[in-house]
Amino acid sequence: MQVIENLSVKEKLYVEKLDNGLTVMIIPKKGITKKYVMWATHYGSIDNKFIVPGEENVTEVPDGVAHFLEHKMFEQENGTNSLDTLTALGVNANAYTTNNYTTYLFESTDNFYPALDELMDYVQNPYFTDDNVEKEKGIIAQEIKMYDDYPDWVVYMNAIKNMYKNNPIKIDIAGSVESIYKIDKDILYKCYNTFYNPANMVMCFCGDFEPEELIEEVKKRLIEKLNQAEIKRIYETEPEEIVEKRIEETMEVSMPLFVIGIKDKIPEKNEDIAKKHIAIEILLNMIIGKSSNLYKELYDSELLVSEPFLEYEFTDTYAHIAITGTSTNPDKVLEKIEIEIDRLKKEGLNIEDFERIKNMLYGSYVREFNNVSDIARMFITDYFKGVNSFDYLENYKQITPEYTYEILKEVFLKDKTVLSIVKNSK
Repeated sequence: MQVIENLSVKEKLYVEKLDNGLTVMIIPKKGITKKYVMWATHYGSIDNKFIVPGEENVTEVPDGVAHFLEHKMFEQENGTNSLDTLTALGVNANAYTTNNYTTYLFESTDNFYPALDELMDYVQNPYFTDDNVEKEKGIIAQEIKMYDDYPDWVVYMNAIKNMYKNNPIKIDIAGSVESIYKIDKDILYKCYNTFYNPANMVMCFCGDFEPEELIEEVKKRLIEKLNQAEIKRIYETEPEEIVEKRIEETMEVSMPLFVIGIKDKIPEKNEDIAKKHIAIEILLNMIIGKSSNLYKELYDSELLVSEPFLEYEFTDTYAHIAITGTSTNPDKVLEKIEIEIDRLKKEGLNIEDFERIKNMLYGSYVREFNNVSDIARMFITDYFKGVNSFDYLENYKQITPEYTYEILKEVFLKDKTVLSIVKNSK
């Protein structure tokens, strides 16, 4: 078992790769009553075209299969629903699908091992029939329609569609009403058998555990499956250019919503990913974060009503910045942000501001290690990005103003920037 220690937060990560290919990560937290587990597969909404290990032909499936599969996993052949079973045990259970992974999870203070029994049983024993698949289509169709009426989702997805021409990130995670009606039980079983192989999965535990004992408990509950070869995922080549600069849509909103997106290149080397992410977070906070001069100016002039949400999203197939907020004049906000970016490129970074924000972000990151659910989610999310979460703590020390300035010039480009707006028709 590999043990990775980080002295900054006084935490250890235990990693074991089992014979069947399953990766198990354990972050022990002595004396903590809550226990958290996530079991995730490297299978998300973007994985619609692939070659099954051992086959030669390309398999292409309708949009939304990963999400549909996640919905159906709880239903058991004996008529029970595993989510109900877990709730009855007094644990908080859930599941969700992202662009690049699907995860099943629960948090407990009591009944951890009975709940682990149920989790590992339903994830390893799918039950799909013509009838239960058909019934689910109506439920998911309603969910899709609900999101289509949700302005925050529409403004975000429009920004994505304006940035990406071919990348499947532009497809809604749940698919479309049309695409889900093409899904049948055979498609679900094929995708399950391909992507829910232990070699394509990872488990992450955080809580008061003895790692060696926990590994043995996991092994006892695993169904025997062979370690399969790597799945060949097929994605169309994505051009570096954006699709459209601006998109506007009308919906029922009290004030215009906006997303400013900046399309980025995918980092070529894994060791650069965490470092670049930190530099971009520092820059976003310097440009338009709550303590920035520009935010104060826009807030005082009532162009912004609250602090915008700042994030850098990336995997091994896409990367972009998203600045999300509410404004009386989103075009003016973008104009002001681009002026501020130009100013920083011309004048350089204020060292005092840089160090203050760097220290603030480091502190917020360290605080995430206080909560078992935050820790597990962080390690799972970073795992599928090719990053160990401890790398962020180590990389903070290496981030210099000079490196951050180079990232500013490389990433924050006008010709890679889009603006998506949702406003009232009146």
